[in-house]
Amino acid sequence: MHDAPSQKEMIQAVKAFIDNTAMPSLKGHAAFHARVASNVLATVLREMDIRPEAESEEVQRLTELLGTEPGQSAVALNKLLCEQIRSGEMSLTRPGLLSHLKTTTIAQLSVDQPGYSGLKTS
Repeated sequence: MHDAPSQKEMIQAVKAFIDNTAMPSLKGHAAFHARVASNVLATVLREMDIRPEAESEEVQRLTELLGTEPGQSAVALNKLLCEQIRSGEMSLTRPGLLSHLKTTTIAQLSVDQPGYSGLKTS
């Protein structure tokens, strides 16, 4: 058994150090960079919490929407979706496409910009 801290715990520790120890004693440009570093770590933590389930759900929606066999990656499925939209084979009149796009966008915003006001109305 490996008792070392998890990746999430290590990131949380670094973020806590930046927020509680380093940032309060910094001024000007250094304080700005510390804030950026803290925000990046917060994004990584949200990514770790949200991304696996969101991506799994995205793959399920895309597999159904595109009528493909299960087992393809989100990257491959999104490439196929883009190709079908570009070619005109798929449009917003396709049942489920608009809902998929909204759901995927909301999941991404939840990671990248959780304070985005539009998330409160979704």
